[in-house]
Amino acid sequence: MNKATPPFPDSVTRLEAAYGGPSQSGFGSAVFHETLTDDDDLTQAALSTYRTFVGPLWDRYGEAAWMGPWRTVHAREPGARPDIEAELRGIADRDARQSVPMLLDDIEGAEAARTALSAVFDDPAVTELRVFNLGDGAAMSGLLVAGRRGTDGETAYLVFLMD
Repeated sequence: MNKATPPFPDSVTRLEAAYGGPSQSGFGSAVFHETLTDDDDLTQAALSTYRTFVGPLWDRYGEAAWMGPWRTVHAREPGARPDIEAELRGIADRDARQSVPMLLDDIEGAEAARTALSAVFDDPAVTELRVFNLGDGAAMSGLLVAGRRGTDGETAYLVFLMD
């Protein structure tokens, strides 16, 4: 994994404008971006990004609290028609599904945010996409969307965590 952040493509810059840049606040939303190699596992890279986002709260509440809700709630099938908005709205997991309206609809500039989300995660170059459920095992819950482009390994993450 190359943790050095490459220059943002325009679509990721727009996603960051809608949801915020990299952060260790452990609350709200943030966009991260890195280049993965073919050998890097997207789930492990997403977990690392989740831990970075949570920052010092990870140690304060303990790994067990943050990892309790962690699970894959959606993985795009190879060859599937990319439609991140429909994929998020179609999540069957009850806990994860509760975060979807806040991520897609209940934010300032929701239409621009959905357009930016689609530009990044519906890009035909995205060869792997996963959505994970997040939380602290108590009041906080959210989602992490991770998408890797197969052409160059550029990977974008959208982390959303609210109480």
